[in-house]
Amino acid sequence: MIWRMIVPFKKGLAVFLVVFGLLGALNVRVLAEVVDRIVAIVNNDVISLIELNEALKPYMEKVMAANYGPEKEKQMIFKIREEVLNQLIDQKLTDQEIARYKLNVNEKEIDQSIERIKQVNSITDEQFRAALAREGLSMETYRQKMREQLLRANLLNREVKSKIVITREEIKTYYDSNPDLYGVEQQYYLKNFFLKPPPSSTEQTHSANQDAMNELLIQLRAGQNPDDLIKSFQVRGIGVQHLDLGLFKLDSLSPDIQTALRGMAVHEYSNVIETDQGLQIFYLQDIIKTAGKTLEQATPEIESKLYKEIVDDKFSKWLDELRKRSHIQIIQ
Repeated sequence: MIWRMIVPFKKGLAVFLVVFGLLGALNVRVLAEVVDRIVAIVNNDVISLIELNEALKPYMEKVMAANYGPEKEKQMIFKIREEVLNQLIDQKLTDQEIARYKLNVNEKEIDQSIERIKQVNSITDEQFRAALAREGLSMETYRQKMREQLLRANLLNREVKSKIVITREEIKTYYDSNPDLYGVEQQYYLKNFFLKPPPSSTEQTHSANQDAMNELLIQLRAGQNPDDLIKSFQVRGIGVQHLDLGLFKLDSLSPDIQTALRGMAVHEYSNVIETDQGLQIFYLQDIIKTAGKTLEQATPEIESKLYKEIVDDKFSKWLDELRKRSHIQIIQ
């Protein structure tokens, strides 16, 4: 998606700068022919059923493609509908604040933002316009969405970022509290065994894959040759694969993998882990230790990390306060 080119995001800030942009930018049709009605009142604005359905569509497509059972699917749809409606409410509230403060961006700022996107992604203007066309967006529509995003970024700067100060004491406290990050540095040399789910995975195929990976883990821990095992599984039609992944810092890995690796000794196999890439078993081939960073060397990284955490926390609190002093009515 072209909107993902703009800036990196995190947690609540990601919702503010990306989801809000996506909800307005996606050029989608209504899920079904329905009579429009109001689903929420936000101060003097309303959210219509058509708006909600348009925002829901990309998420609904993912739910349908996941092949959940009827009850699970119903629960997922209810949860997503509630979350998206809340995001739309937050969007209305922030747009109202932008209007109240009379914030504005000029055409030059929009031009500069678009040029930065093209530079970061090393694409020409022609390639950029082609990417927009694939998403059903005209340049005029995209510029309007960019304007909205910049306005929300300006509001964030005014209400949150401008009030944040990171002190030297806070940086040192974080440094001293995280010797595993800035003391002696460890890197993990990993190999893995993985089994990707088929495109139309069901509960039955997932269970069969889980059984196959559990069987593989037992045989690996018993000392059998990994290459021979992979061949034997593939002969049986089980598409297990084996990769040499190389060196990784622990904090660069997903939380589930970090949890699995902590406490593992060299030459041990992890339990079977369910990841976005499928079911995986990790083999810890080696742990390599190197000298860490001094406080001075680590300061820019820590300052950036603390800043992002504080921005996210303060933004969430600011939105909560904005909701409390607003008239919001959800109409079932």
